[in-house]
Amino acid sequence: MAKIRKLYQTRKVGHSGTLDPNVDGVLPICIGNATKAVQFLVASGKQYQGSITLGFATTTEDLDGDEIDRKAITTPFTTEQIDAVLQQMTGELTQIPPMFSAVKVNGRRLYDYARHGETVERPVRHITITSFEQRQPATYDAEKQTQTIYFTVACSKGTYVRTLAVDAGKALGVPAVMSDLTRLKSGGFTLDETVTFEQIAERVAEGTEDELLSPIDKALSQYPRIIIEDELWSKVKNGVWLTAQDLQITAPDASPMVALIYQDSLKCLYSYRPDEQRYKPFKMFAVN
Repeated sequence: MAKIRKLYQTRKVGHSGTLDPNVDGVLPICIGNATKAVQFLVASGKQYQGSITLGFATTTEDLDGDEIDRKAITTPFTTEQIDAVLQQMTGELTQIPPMFSAVKVNGRRLYDYARHGETVERPVRHITITSFEQRQPATYDAEKQTQTIYFTVACSKGTYVRTLAVDAGKALGVPAVMSDLTRLKSGGFTLDETVTFEQIAERVAEGTEDELLSPIDKALSQYPRIIIEDELWSKVKNGVWLTAQDLQITAPDASPMVALIYQDSLKCLYSYRPDEQRYKPFKMFAVN
């Protein structure tokens, strides 16, 4: 974040999550007024591709940790066996965060406990795995007696893919680690839309860094758009509650959150209150 603040010369910078040191890919950054959209980016699902290596396990559940278990893979698992395990790991699941993670317990990060050789009871998380599939055939290393699975996964926020890798190994009866991971999609942004710090620095030198920014609309594309005119905007910018009739919405229960657009600009989100039978301001992004 410090690099972005320096490059864009602003302190108003937010992000929609973090990437572990050995993970690359999409990390949406919000600048200026767009920081108000961080919570919506965080809530969105993510998609990854990576690999799981079967045959050994580490303290961190990836290749950064110390080896703690090893079991030679003498007979490679078949495509059908692997597919069956990945399929059974989709849907609504519970997951316990790894000790080497940033989750806080009693005011301390789990990785702080882990680095001091301490263990602590970790909170159970409820996650959703939309899909978990092989993207190419698994490979077998006869010399190391390990097997590597290549996967793509679409999951909800809060999912630790490292732990999915370990759990896949457990389901197959062998130790496992996440051996590679790239985030392909997050907050509606995809890998082909990403830029590096070096590319941003080049644009800053040219004075064209703002061309890299996307409108707030992109982070909120999941919400229905309602175009409003001058009369309604005069009420909205003052926080007035609105009826479904005001917004020409016939089924408010089907549109509990709507984005209001004025003069081609997304100004705010309004949420429906069934008890009041009206829409109320949920998040304002601009009042002019």
